[in-house]
Amino acid sequence: MSENGQNTENGYPFFHPARRPYRFTVLFFTSLLTLGSYFAYDSVGAMENALMGLLHIHQSAIGAMYTMYSIAAILSVFLGGILADRIGTRWASLLFSLLVTFGASIVALAPSLHLPGRGDLYVLYTGRLIFGWGSESLVVVQSAILARWFKGKELAMAFGVALTLSRLGTLFSFNTEAFFAQHFGPVPALWIASGLCTFSLVANVVYIFLDLHGERVLNLPTPEAGDSVKLSDIKFFDARFWYVTMLCVTFYSAIFPFTALSTDLFHEKWHLPLSVAHSSQSFLSQVFSNFAHMFSTAPGTTSIIIFASMLTAPFAGALVDRIGRRASLMVLGALLMIPAHLMIGFTYIPPAYSMSVLGVAFVLVPAAMWPSIPLIVEEKRVGTAYGLMTMLQNMGLATFPYINGKLREVTHGYKASMGMFASLGLVGLVFALLLLIADKKHGGVLERAD
Repeated sequence: MSENGQNTENGYPFFHPARRPYRFTVLFFTSLLTLGSYFAYDSVGAMENALMGLLHIHQSAIGAMYTMYSIAAILSVFLGGILADRIGTRWASLLFSLLVTFGASIVALAPSLHLPGRGDLYVLYTGRLIFGWGSESLVVVQSAILARWFKGKELAMAFGVALTLSRLGTLFSFNTEAFFAQHFGPVPALWIASGLCTFSLVANVVYIFLDLHGERVLNLPTPEAGDSVKLSDIKFFDARFWYVTMLCVTFYSAIFPFTALSTDLFHEKWHLPLSVAHSSQSFLSQVFSNFAHMFSTAPGTTSIIIFASMLTAPFAGALVDRIGRRASLMVLGALLMIPAHLMIGFTYIPPAYSMSVLGVAFVLVPAAMWPSIPLIVEEKRVGTAYGLMTMLQNMGLATFPYINGKLREVTHGYKASMGMFASLGLVGLVFALLLLIADKKHGGVLERAD
């Protein structure tokens, strides 16, 4: 205890920027930067039935909403990093948070405009474009912020915590938006998504004050923008990088476009309810009831994948560091996707089992895939590698939600879509096996434990 009554450690007061309580407070508010955007991203899929009824649209239009987001994400790989370099990640984070909130607000406003033709839908698409640019750029900046505060300390844990808190937004979206749409109407439900983006914007302002104070006290280094792309670096990447990248494209294209439209599938094929709340309960009791029974609802079953990854993200990376076997784990994860999608498409086995298998794959592949890049790419080109992977990943995410929606619109069923997702898993498995073979030729770098 110091003379002024403050607890000290290593000569610093308890809440000094050099100490863990301050650093973990920064982590908490930095993690909240993307909570709202994660919620809003899946809100249109979680309440797709209500939106289709409100706007008189088909599944292909819901898929197009995700496509608009991914098109913006592709552009953000180039523009977001350059802008963050110019104005710094602190102010870039604020700008991108504003874009997220503005885009989500346009999405919420669009159905109330009553424009002629498909005007409301086109305004909604515009909102998703703005939202997507801000959201994907904010994720990159969030990574740079965490590296600034935790490099050489608890960096892996910090990334796991940030991912877990961010994916709470997805979990809440799948388990509350359909209920909010039923209880308040689809437009107020969209405004709730916008409100959570505003909450994240406020968290961003708090982070900025914390960062400014910490920078003055600790003389922190200027953070780098993150994963920017230098096209001149591409010629230096060997086959292993391209195998990992193509696995990334096929893997995420078989996960996110599926979850974007799976709520309707589970509701129609297995007759799972969109919510389990009873009107006789109070509002908060109804919300709690949806969470308590979330795996018995269509949106809640969709969220099993996210729930599994959210709980295990802080530990999966540490496991990979301990045992290695990165290429082998990618092979296993890609393999698991194939029967899981086929079971959903061609059997009546309760979907919770297949979704649990997909949840395991969604834990194994990212935990092994993303840390593999620094092992197979020169350090000075890692930023380009990650940026290029993200860009190509979003090209897949821009394409397959629309194809999925079109297949379901044309076939009036789900087998074609689920066959497509299983095929993506098969192609991903081929790339994972090619990676395993190529890695053996390079000394088994990916299979070694750290």
